[in-house]
Amino acid sequence: MSEQRTRPVVYAVWLIIAGIVGWFAAFQLTIEKFALLENPEAALACDVSPFIQCSKNLESWQGEVFGFPNPLLGLTGWMAPIVIGVALLAGARFPRWFWAAFGAGITFAFGFVCWLIGQSLYDLFVLCPWCMVTWAVTIPTFFATMLHLTRNGTFTRSEKVRARAEKLLPWVPLATILAYALIILLAQLQGLDFLGEMAKLLF
Repeated sequence: MSEQRTRPVVYAVWLIIAGIVGWFAAFQLTIEKFALLENPEAALACDVSPFIQCSKNLESWQGEVFGFPNPLLGLTGWMAPIVIGVALLAGARFPRWFWAAFGAGITFAFGFVCWLIGQSLYDLFVLCPWCMVTWAVTIPTFFATMLHLTRNGTFTRSEKVRARAEKLLPWVPLATILAYALIILLAQLQGLDFLGEMAKLLF
């Protein structure tokens, strides 16, 4: 169970997949942002409908909370899961402080995504397709990382707790589906017309 005894192959592969998908989404959003900077009236490829579009998100203050476009966070941040995933597959072993720092970064990403979801549903009233791709991989990555950091001893030395985390890992997909369902439910309660389109994009 300990990371020192076994390589977390499934988790490592997921980090690589999530990192690539998340980075690609951030790359696409960056391209769209450049297009808007060149021509504010440009029709973006991700502008599917009044309710499913990138333009409004990219042009809003929420789209550059830290003073620069949010996609730049993704371009840099998603490299970490890719590198760590590859390193784990190669047999790398990281100290506890390293995993704690990585967990803090993933937690920040998850919290930021939750905030952006709230802003999209209750303030902007639109959903950005590439943003949703980012949400779709950030949520399970957070769940899987928290359980992995529990089972590898980063959060606790208790063998019993670590064993429980190991048993819970196979339930990450179900937890992720429930999280997606919650987002759809919140959209329905908000009375947004794009509920059907959102469900198609998420599932």
